[in-house]
Amino acid sequence: MPEVQIFRIQVVAVLGSLVALGTVLQLLKRKRLREEYSLLWLAIAVAFLGLSLWRDLLTRISYTLGVAYPPAALFLILITGAYLLLLHYAVVLTRLADRNRDLAQELGLLRHELESLRDDRDSRARP
Repeated sequence: MPEVQIFRIQVVAVLGSLVALGTVLQLLKRKRLREEYSLLWLAIAVAFLGLSLWRDLLTRISYTLGVAYPPAALFLILITGAYLLLLHYAVVLTRLADRNRDLAQELGLLRHELESLRDDRDSRARP
């Protein structure tokens, strides 16, 4: 593969990871992304940037994975990172759904108890 084409791919990968990193930092700055979730995004963007810049490491990783074209290994790593992020968010959403259900049940019990207390008070107030 010509060196010019590999360089172009490397430039695109570096620019893409810098855009991702900048986007995460802007979302953090505007308080649109919580810090606990941003750490995962930042780690993936930094790893992608590092692999984009350090071609020898990427070549070794692609050789180890059995991928003949190192940029394809880079995208495989990126897709794996995205998969892990999605899995993490699925776990978070499941936890939140469970907590939401528990809170709704607790609210129902509290409303029932409040109505019972009001009924008792109203029945004692009537002669």
